[in-house]
Amino acid sequence: MKKLLILCLLAAMLTLSVQAFAHSPLMSCFDNGDGTVTCEGGFSDGSSAAGVSMHVKGADGNVLIEGKMNQDSEFTFNKPEGAYTVVFDAGEGHSVVIDGSNIVE
Repeated sequence: MKKLLILCLLAAMLTLSVQAFAHSPLMSCFDNGDGTVTCEGGFSDGSSAAGVSMHVKGADGNVLIEGKMNQDSEFTFNKPEGAYTVVFDAGEGHSVVIDGSNIVE
């Protein structure tokens, strides 16, 4: 019985430690008013998003623009014609998608 209790405590500690190190991706984008859009990204634990892959997709899902967040965790691109989405892609379970219609000045 004592071994079972110790095993349960270890499992609980592992679960809590994983949650302590978990971080969620964050991104916001705004229209610069000059035909460009800037997106700022990061993670809920305060870590930088520098180097995170960015994709701008058209309404048909095709990739129109690809790039990466810069050292300041920003990505600026020319605003596409028509409907589009912006994808912050930091890997499985760490992506954010923003519809272009929600990006305003």
